[in-house]
Amino acid sequence: MGIPVQKVPRCMSTQHPDNVQAPFFAADTVLGGEDEVQEAYYVFSHLGCDEQMWDCEGKEVDNFVVKKLLSRYESFFQETVLGKDVFLTLRVPNPTVEKAEAKILLETLESIPRSFDAASLFYGEEIPPIFEVILPMTASTRCIDRIYRYYTDFVVGKQHRPFREGDITIAEWIGEFKPRSINVIPLFEDWAHMLESASMVREYLRDKEVDYQRVFLARSDPAMNYGMISAVLLNKLALARLDDASRERGIPILPIIGVGSAPFRGNLTPGNVDGVTREYPSAHTFTVQSSFKYDHPPERVIEAVRRLREREDGPPHRLDEERCLELAQRYTAAYQEAVTHLAPVINRVARFVPSRRKRKLHIGLFGYSRSVGEVSLPRAITFTAALYSLGLPPELLGLDALLPSDWEFLKGAYLNLEKDLADALRYFNPRSLTLLPEETARALRRMQVLGATDREPEHARFTDTILENLGLERERERGEAVVRAAGIRRYVGCADDALLYAADGRRGSMNSALGDGRISFLTATSGVGGA
Repeated sequence: MGIPVQKVPRCMSTQHPDNVQAPFFAADTVLGGEDEVQEAYYVFSHLGCDEQMWDCEGKEVDNFVVKKLLSRYESFFQETVLGKDVFLTLRVPNPTVEKAEAKILLETLESIPRSFDAASLFYGEEIPPIFEVILPMTASTRCIDRIYRYYTDFVVGKQHRPFREGDITIAEWIGEFKPRSINVIPLFEDWAHMLESASMVREYLRDKEVDYQRVFLARSDPAMNYGMISAVLLNKLALARLDDASRERGIPILPIIGVGSAPFRGNLTPGNVDGVTREYPSAHTFTVQSSFKYDHPPERVIEAVRRLREREDGPPHRLDEERCLELAQRYTAAYQEAVTHLAPVINRVARFVPSRRKRKLHIGLFGYSRSVGEVSLPRAITFTAALYSLGLPPELLGLDALLPSDWEFLKGAYLNLEKDLADALRYFNPRSLTLLPEETARALRRMQVLGATDREPEHARFTDTILENLGLERERERGEAVVRAAGIRRYVGCADDALLYAADGRRGSMNSALGDGRISFLTATSGVGGA
């Protein structure tokens, strides 16, 4: 089941709630199910995205989205065919991990033939509107294969069974079930399984005849778990291994990379498309999340989407794996130690981060080595927003573990590190270092990188308010400051030099003092050695 490789989408709109501004079509600042139906139409018809991810985990699921799109926006979808020109891709719960939502997977898979029937009536021909699903938290080949086989053997396969001997089959009773198979896109989100992704895909494809295979690599959750630098290095190692597997198998393996707008989560903004695609040249599809779509002028978003769709894939960056993993392990240990120390204050501020989607509370478990223990933290968007709200961008955590030789190595391994740090440091408040262990704070103070970037004074004023009220019961002031600071950044959880929308909806201009937004590695490495 699939489409021509040249039609595989390149720009996937997602429902990640990292936006400050609500879209104009939303009835409320918190998007609900009907808003998300309209959102799918909007990103196809106005922004030019060629794919919408439909999230079926962590919220109430609308399994009639295809029927609603075709009936409400008939003229558009007569011209732009769903399943041929634009695509709807379901993100389903992983029953191996998400036991409470496991049966939602079955309901979702059962809805695919019904959506097929609705589209067939609409178009007068058989074009599957949905034929791919994304499986999050993939941890084994069996996890992927079970989804594939449940659909083919149980959803579609039951049509050939009679009710009893001598009776009609289910297909004769209610019609055929199509499509006959679906593509399963594994989403790899943790250190071990990102590095094993190529091996798992090889094994999964061993008994399947497909024209291509899509693979989803997370960028945001690995940053939260292991730090920004480790997340970038893990993605690059995984992309190179997937390229090897593609050559060995003789079919295209087309990676999707899940980037957000905060530098910590990927730094994909309308003004930074070229930088991010240069970092991951072999990625076929990039995600555009809610901040990308709604916190920037529409004309800039449309142009950025066009550039994402028109780019050509390139070869992956080939890095020294042993060197990358040694650096990442050392850096991650320092990062996790800092986050463990900060966990209580992160959770205290996180409850003031505004919600932007109607979904069930999703708490991620931030796991460390058993000797350190485990702490519970909010999901990546809220985690990032909480640290920015404290004036302590998470991009800084773990940098104290880097040696001068590490910085030199990262010049060629992480091309955008200078820019990503510069973008993040605009929102750094020196007072926030008091939240860290003294040894860590002292090491960071010695890094001249902290003084190399002009900071946003209004953002600092709001983070001052939050820091001053941490031990007080002044929740209103703290909550307002969190929202206003997010408005200045233009993401809840990057800034570029265009117009920005403040949290109260007013437009203002921002004069960048960064020039081209870059800082010098020489400055960044001065005085770091072994701190």
